[in-house]
Parts: sequence; structure tokens; C-alpha cells
Amino acid sequence: MTQYMEFEKPLAELEGKAEELRAMARESEDQDMDISAEAAALDAKAAVMLKDLYKSLTPWRKCQVARHPERPHCQDYVKAMFTDFTPLAGDRNFADDHAVIGGLARFNDQPVMVIGHEKGNDTKSRIERNFGMARPEGYRKAARLLDLADRFKLPVITLVDTAGAYPGKGAEERGQSEAIARATEKCLQIGVPLISVIIGEGGSGGAVAFATANRVAMLEHSIYSVISPEGCASILWKDAEKMREAAEALRLTAQDLKQLGVTDRIIPEPLGGAHRDWSATIEAVSAEISSMLKELSGKDAKALIKDRRQKFLDLGSKGLAA
Repeated sequence: MTQYMEFEKPLAELEGKAEELRAMARESEDQDMDISAEAAALDAKAAVMLKDLYKSLTPWRKCQVARHPERPHCQDYVKAMFTDFTPLAGDRNFADDHAVIGGLARFNDQPVMVIGHEKGNDTKSRIERNFGMARPEGYRKAARLLDLADRFKLPVITLVDTAGAYPGKGAEERGQSEAIARATEKCLQIGVPLISVIIGEGGSGGAVAFATANRVAMLEHSIYSVISPEGCASILWKDAEKMREAAEALRLTAQDLKQLGVTDRIIPEPLGGAHRDWSATIEAVSAEISSMLKELSGKDAKALIKDRRQKFLDLGSKGLAA
């Protein structure tokens, strides 16, 4: 059953009534009872309402869609888009971080390295994955896999979906900021194509450590920001309830970031968000990754490194008038 967001309550009522009518028709012993036309009318009204709701989402509503628990997560993309996936575990220093998954795989029969944040899809897996918030060992694992990909000349594909790096005491004691910096540095050093897709939340340095790439794409309703709207509101206004104003000010939507040059392309989502049609979403992401790999194919290591560094040096030079 679909989980509806706060702004979708009127839509939930319509779709709920239509489903009730269909259930009544299935359970009724009266064969002459035909309410399919009434249910179809409600479906049509719900479709129009859905289109209207998603026609111009506010930044805060986009945050809600990006965080929807039923969106496809990293593991779902890996299972659908890659073959022969072989996970590689551990940072060779402390432990294996389950918030970060990575390993060797084939994309359209091309050997690649895939790395991503995994949030989990139920209570047990979310706790195991720490809700996608990586600890230092997760970023050190990512740096190790980036180095491995560089050594074997494998393109790297990263899937970003995290509220941010884990801010716990143990993580800080083990060098969280240093681990993030090392992973970001490694992204800038490798001489192979590096492609990143923001599939949900791109939070702070925890996202940048995976997304310092030659090409950065964002799903239509994903977000990418230095801080969450709630965190920003708590700092600036001392009131987390000001998150709507913070979301506006942060310019964290894919559309704003495309204008600013932070992201290179926006991947359309099905009407109502990625959670309503996994297969269409994953197919669109796969097509964009294939296109970006073709753009980068044929470039040598020096050109790829130069391209990547220049991309980030140029940030802030676009969209300033806006």
C-alpha cells in the first residue's frame, strides 16, 4: 500500500475511495452490481489531481519526495541495472560499513566498479545500514574501491542517497572528516570515468565524497545540499519548523542545481515520483548512465582528471544572476 505524504492527503482520499469501490465489487454477491464506472471516474479525477500536485512542487515538497521510504534504493538499482555484481567489503583498517555497498559488476556487459549509499527498506535493514549514514570506514572502503578501479582501468558509477555522514562520537573519534576528505581526494585523482547519480538525498560532505565526478546527474525530485533544511533552520532561525523557508533558500532542487552548474543533467521521474514506478525510474537512470559513459569513452586518464578538476573549479560561475 502506497505511503502518502502530507501534501498528498486529498489524493489519498480519492484513490482510497476508488479502491474501496473495487473491493466492494469483488466481494459482493450481487452480480448485477456494477460500480466500475464510478471507480474509473474517481481514478480519472485522482490522475488529474496527481498531475496538478507534481506540476510545481515546492522545494520542501521535493525534500519529502526525495526521502520517500518506498523510493528505489541503491540495492534495487544494482540488482536491476548490473550483472555479475560481486560485493567487496571492509576498509582494511577497522570494519565493514553496511551503509556503503560497493563492488565489481557489469553494466551493459562492460566491467565497472559500482559504489553507493544504502538506506535499507524496513526497520531491520535500516538499522543495519544506519539509514544510509556512513561512518569513516565506509568512506575508507569507497576510497579503496576507487583506487582498485583506477588500477584496473574500470569506470566508476556511484549512487548517492544519504542524509549525510554519521555524526556520532565513535565516527568522529575514528576521523570522520579526514575519511570524507580522503574519499573526495581519491575521486579527483583517479584516471577513469567517474559518474555519479543522486537517486534520493545528497547530503553534505557525505554525498560529495561519492559525487566529485566527471558527470553528476540527479533524479527530478532528488535533492543535493550542504545541510538539511531542518538543520539549516535550527542554525539560522533556532527553529526547525522553519524548514520550508530553509529549503527555498538552500536551492537544493535538481532544477536549481542544473542552473548553477552543480549537476549536469536531470533524469525525469514517473508522475508522482520514483516510488510509484520503479521500473520506469531505473530504466531512465540506466539510459542516462549509458549516455554519460559514451560521452567519456575515449578520453585518456589526464583528460578525465583535468575535466573533473575543472568542473569543480568552475562551480559558482554559473547562474549567479539568478
